[in-house]
Amino acid sequence: MSTPPLRIAVQKSGRLLDESIQLLKECGIKIDNGRDQLKAPARNFNAEILYLRNSDIPQYIQDGVADIGIIGENTLIEKQKDAEVVQKLGFSKCRLSLATPRGSRYTGPESLNGRRIATSYPNSLRAFLKDKGIEAEIHEISGSVEIAPNIGLADAICDLVSTGSTLFKNGLEEQDIILQSEAVIAASPRIDADRRAILEKLVFRIKSVLAARNQKYLLMNVPNRSIKEVIKMLPGMRSPTVLPLAEEGWSSVHTVISEDRFWDIIDRLRDAGAEGILIVPIAKMIV
Repeated sequence: MSTPPLRIAVQKSGRLLDESIQLLKECGIKIDNGRDQLKAPARNFNAEILYLRNSDIPQYIQDGVADIGIIGENTLIEKQKDAEVVQKLGFSKCRLSLATPRGSRYTGPESLNGRRIATSYPNSLRAFLKDKGIEAEIHEISGSVEIAPNIGLADAICDLVSTGSTLFKNGLEEQDIILQSEAVIAASPRIDADRRAILEKLVFRIKSVLAARNQKYLLMNVPNRSIKEVIKMLPGMRSPTVLPLAEEGWSSVHTVISEDRFWDIIDRLRDAGAEGILIVPIAKMIV
């Protein structure tokens, strides 16, 4: 008997969908999805993709209709459904924050005692207020939360923030962060052993892709007299590879380094005599 496919729920439309499908493709998974399909099989991996409304995904995971979902952690927390976060994915990062009109007096969350707060995340806000011992009136609205203070509906808002530009355009100022969020893989409590085994294979692939994203393969030619100095600068994987060049007195040094760290040391590498420096993207990295 063949193992049933791992059922993966993703957002039906939007940025999270695009990034989720891109991640699966980088994991080598080819999806046969046609126009307006709500379910599509993977061609070369024992899985099928379920395209669902984002807010419904936690319920489908809890009920076992989907074995796993790729979803924002903020939605998972807000919906308060039974699901296990098995892997954070590092994209779709945002934060759930309190914001007030610019120029209003705000000295901390206690400033909201007795005030009105508009939000699409009442459960998360309610938990925050309870933890802080604050009593405030919560107005739950489904969209355009930023306009609430301007039309007299609320004194403050609690909403997702990415860059903060939307708050600025609406005359609001971010005050306190309630929670940080990013896309995660959440698993159903009903997932069986066979599908759990497929999930483990998928998570292994995902970790390899994520490990490579901010890492670069660094190659450079270094005079032999400077090799020890250069190696001390490199915070890469274990010991770098050093290969002699045809030209006497020179070697090629290879290592893996985070892109951010490379820019910190590029001038020092050049001062040490490094030449022909190449930075090569890494598609996958098994650590």
